[in-house]
Amino acid sequence: MVNVQWASVSGGRSMWKKVDWFTVVLYLILIVVGWLTVCGASYSFDNTDFFDFSTRAGKQFVWICCSFGIAFVLMMLDDDLYDMFSYLIYAALIVLLIITLVIAPETKGSRSWLNFGPVSLQPAEFAKFATALALSKFMSEYGFTIKSWKNAGIIAAIILVPMVIIVLQQETGSALVYASFLLVLYRMGMTGAILFSGIAATIFFVVGIRFNGSIIEGTTSVTGVFAVLLLIQFFVCSLLVVYLQKWKVAIRLFGGSLLLILLAYLFSRIVLQFDITYLELGILAATVLYLLFLYLRDRKYTFMLIALFAVLSVSFLYASSYLFNHFKPYQQARIQVALGMKEDLSGVGYNVNQSKIAIGSGGLFGKGFLNGTQTKLKYVPEQDTDFIFCTIGEEQGFVGATGILALFLLLIIRLIVLAERQSSTFGLIYGYCVLSILLFHLFVNIGMVLGITPVIGIPLPFFSYGGSSLWGFTILLFIFLRIDAGRKDRNLDA
Repeated sequence: MVNVQWASVSGGRSMWKKVDWFTVVLYLILIVVGWLTVCGASYSFDNTDFFDFSTRAGKQFVWICCSFGIAFVLMMLDDDLYDMFSYLIYAALIVLLIITLVIAPETKGSRSWLNFGPVSLQPAEFAKFATALALSKFMSEYGFTIKSWKNAGIIAAIILVPMVIIVLQQETGSALVYASFLLVLYRMGMTGAILFSGIAATIFFVVGIRFNGSIIEGTTSVTGVFAVLLLIQFFVCSLLVVYLQKWKVAIRLFGGSLLLILLAYLFSRIVLQFDITYLELGILAATVLYLLFLYLRDRKYTFMLIALFAVLSVSFLYASSYLFNHFKPYQQARIQVALGMKEDLSGVGYNVNQSKIAIGSGGLFGKGFLNGTQTKLKYVPEQDTDFIFCTIGEEQGFVGATGILALFLLLIIRLIVLAERQSSTFGLIYGYCVLSILLFHLFVNIGMVLGITPVIGIPLPFFSYGGSSLWGFTILLFIFLRIDAGRKDRNLDA
């Protein structure tokens, strides 16, 4: 039987001396500045009391006070408990996600919020740290190797189970955060080919969707499909060079492909129009067969993997096109606006356009605290949640926004330092999980406010209004700080 104990009085005092206070101070600064930003974003001329619990500023103050209590409790627990109960915590959150999916009322098209009287919580925010713990626990077990197919399957299951449930809750943005764990896997030895495949898939999706509505002149070929199939052929040939140094094979394959495509284009333009993509598919099929032949002849497994990459890439192209066509209209519109396919300043592009106006109006030094006109007059929807960064840009200007980004940069650098100094694999992996989740939220949230990433609705860490997000990031961070403090204890005992 496991005996769960609090840290002893003397042990607790010793632990507090070993806490990384630099990170704690950064957390406190971000929390305070975040609250002031919520005050500015939710400010109303008829209610200037920021501690009025009926206002968002007052409620956020309560969430902050509670987060301090949560942080204290997490720091007082024995750090070994996080390793010991990782799977149990993960299982509990999975059950909670399923319960939420079943009983949660529909809110803005999603079923992701549980109501407890006046308080609403989003379990998806807490599932992130639970998944990070389970992933760290499994990957730190004795004899683990990431190159094992069995281990890779279990890792995929740990990440995909909560991700799929959250997608079923209609919270696509929160689900996409789990893609950030790929950075952790890469740090722990995952082959770069998998990371490359993820980047390639992103390129295929963007190019395929972005140019899906145009036809190549003189043919009946869709530009997006044509371009992606040509990219797949190029990537296949590049992989032959990078992993097998087959320069001559790659040049012959890609050069021959270009020649055939050029001849087909001229035939379609001059003699009879037809869809060149059918020829490209035939070329890729012949390439795959040739790679399989090389595998059987030379017995090099890499040939088969490159052939598999080609097959999966083509499958992804058509599957992503099919899924996009079955997205909800507003989801399609958000992606189309983000990719520059259309401009809709009064519809789905309204948020981003107003956010850009607010940030641009701030100038170099901003309009000052509570003096932002765009945010005070509520021109920017969700300006105290997903689009809170525009409030920073308007009130504090370029200098203030840069200062906030500098604080986040310091936190990211510090997390890397803390992760790399861990004496246990569990601590190292969990540290990079924290880092990856934070980076994903920062990049996507600020990117969508600036109009360079799709609007998928994820909060800015420590800034966006809401208890679930704040508590989720507090738990995520302070578990790591407790593990780090315990690492110092183990080093002294060694």
